[in-house]
Amino acid sequence: MPGFDIQEIQKILPHRYPFALIDRVISYVPGKSLHAIKNITMNEPVFMGHFPGNPIFPGVLLLEAMAQATGLLGFKMMENAAGSDEIYLFAGIDNARFKRQVIPGDRVDFHVEFVKEKRGIWKFTGRAEVDGKLACAAEIMCARRTT
Repeated sequence: MPGFDIQEIQKILPHRYPFALIDRVISYVPGKSLHAIKNITMNEPVFMGHFPGNPIFPGVLLLEAMAQATGLLGFKMMENAAGSDEIYLFAGIDNARFKRQVIPGDRVDFHVEFVKEKRGIWKFTGRAEVDGKLACAAEIMCARRTT
């Protein structure tokens, strides 16, 4: 299916600047996968301290962006309406690996896939790529909860 823009993302996820880490969803397959992007610019507030003179986008934020992408997929899977009282919480991460640095000017493509759900815990696989090259990969668990 076609993707959606930042306005739709903000209807689904509670994150806001500077912690909204997905700029656009390129495409998604309901119940299966989602492809989202983040454009890394020198204007990111994180670069004031990580690292001055050698800006590198933090790996932990790549993982958070991947988790946000899984949240988008999860909400789309459940067809939750805007204003729903459900939230997806980051519940765990396994097998996280970092393969290259992400720097200003890079466009990060996040590819997440639904694996399974068991007792309210959803498992996804995800990868972050820059120019088709792997930057980060992980297995992510999210808990669907009512607020």
